[in-house]
Amino acid sequence: MEYNFNKILDVSFDEVVNRVTDGLKKEGFGILSDIDVQEILKQKLDINFRRYRILGACNPSFAYKALQVESRIGTMLPCNVIVQEIEPDKNEVSAIDPIASMQAIENPGLRDIAVQIRTKLKKVIESL
Repeated sequence: MEYNFNKILDVSFDEVVNRVTDGLKKEGFGILSDIDVQEILKQKLDINFRRYRILGACNPSFAYKALQVESRIGTMLPCNVIVQEIEPDKNEVSAIDPIASMQAIENPGLRDIAVQIRTKLKKVIESL
């Protein structure tokens, strides 16, 4: 089973980040964290790395439902969406497939929630 779904876009990196952020917002997600991997690797290890951002997306309604079903589900939240530069003006967006990540938890109550979140995240990626 694939653990993510993705799409490649032929637009600038910043434009992709903006589109992803807007698309997530339309589906009820907020960005809880925004990790600039390129910047961190440069600061901490003096390594030059391609542009790579990890956006920690959370839909509060679904997070609440999941927490009601499984109290330690917070270890699997938020849903990560990455934007990475392949080459100038060619960037990949990839989102975690919550169904794949939830398989590790033996709680059937999470399945329906994961399916709904997957549908929303796929919609965001496909609409870019």
